[in-house]
Amino acid sequence: MNASTHDLVIIGAGPAGMSAALMAASLGMKTLLLDEQSRPGGQIYRNITAVPPSVAALLGPDYRHGEELTDRLGRSGVELRFGAMVWDVARDLTVTAQQNGQSFQVRARQLIAATGAMERASPIPGWTLPGVLNAGAAQIALKSASAVPSGRVVLAGAGPLLFLVACQLLDAGVSLAGIVETSPSTNRWRALRHLPAALGAHAYLVKGLRMLARLRRASVPMFAAATSLRVEGSERVQALTFKVDCTEHRLHADVVLLHHGVVPNTQLSRLLRVDHYWDSVQLAWCPRVDVWGETSLAGFRIAGDGAAIAGALAAEPNGALAALGAGQALGRLSATECEHRATSLRGVVAQQLRIRPFLDALYRPPEWISNPADETVVCRCEEVTAARVREMARLGCLGPNQTKFFSRCGMGPCQGRMCGLTVAQILSTELGKSPSEVGAYHIRSPLKPVPLASIAALTDTATIENSERAVN
Repeated sequence: MNASTHDLVIIGAGPAGMSAALMAASLGMKTLLLDEQSRPGGQIYRNITAVPPSVAALLGPDYRHGEELTDRLGRSGVELRFGAMVWDVARDLTVTAQQNGQSFQVRARQLIAATGAMERASPIPGWTLPGVLNAGAAQIALKSASAVPSGRVVLAGAGPLLFLVACQLLDAGVSLAGIVETSPSTNRWRALRHLPAALGAHAYLVKGLRMLARLRRASVPMFAAATSLRVEGSERVQALTFKVDCTEHRLHADVVLLHHGVVPNTQLSRLLRVDHYWDSVQLAWCPRVDVWGETSLAGFRIAGDGAAIAGALAAEPNGALAALGAGQALGRLSATECEHRATSLRGVVAQQLRIRPFLDALYRPPEWISNPADETVVCRCEEVTAARVREMARLGCLGPNQTKFFSRCGMGPCQGRMCGLTVAQILSTELGKSPSEVGAYHIRSPLKPVPLASIAALTDTATIENSERAVN
């Protein structure tokens, strides 16, 4: 596809994507917003337009903030396509997506990916047992289906979301058997030097203290600096065992929710082979972007947590900044006007970022998450263990892509979403190289499984369009 169908295509209708669409509409750009979900909101505001009031009350004002964005989006005149799964993007910015079982293509001179973040994998022994989920999955079930886990629930890991989900489940009547925090004690000392700057975003700190107070009032058992986590069970989870100061603990559980923070979703940026760097603080890959979100591929921009983890309230102005950059590139506004409109947006971003160094230091994942025990399954799709990855390093694998040839690690349907970071970090340790030297998986189209009939429909459509052009 050579001809452009739009001025701007945006992938992802979370806070960054919606904000980018609203800014683009204000500049008079012909804009298309694509999202795989059936409604706008992304993960953070999932189902915000249809959630029952009782569930919205449980999720709190931060969640309900999404109502204002979705209301404005509905009145903006932006072309919206929901239930549209993007499975390929070419370097000429042609986007291929599937909707209602049929694939279609669109193209614009400017493309903004607002695909957000994904939860970091928490590979521990037994994490593949039925009943073990990411904490974010429990929150998605609450937002999408008003459903909560049944039985005794244990939450384990680190990060603000762990305590937020715990409070939401507690308010929903779930029985919390315990919260097992894994952040090393040394993290607190590292975080202290960032506290003065964090006080400038005191609302976040107050919110965190209130969540901890809520859990303590409910007498939820809480453990800190836990190590040696292991999920026990035969056919499904039965307990979580761990150590605190060399003392062993065992919590009976019907459900275990794991969480060790979120990382940028780089599947699309990896597909397009743009430049990335290893963030040694967040322990994740991030695409290199400029102040307008543009990557090393001209016209391709990334906004929100897909560029670097900063949260929903920072994603909104970041999305608007990316749209301004696209507008300037298309000649919709001058450089002077673009800078003028960007000033207040950058101020909001700066304010939201004041808390990040403190949170990143306080909740930096423990080393054993990056280098799990030998018996731990790392690649869930192909059932490859950490021991096998270490063996591949000894056999001469110099990076994640070579592990595919040795063991099919990373070749499953998720294309390394779950195992990619862990494999890179294990190889980094075994080879004595930095993650930047080891590298990451190459991602190829399709980004997600697509039925052959859907691809065939795309071919039929292209044939018809070519025939019509020939006739005309």
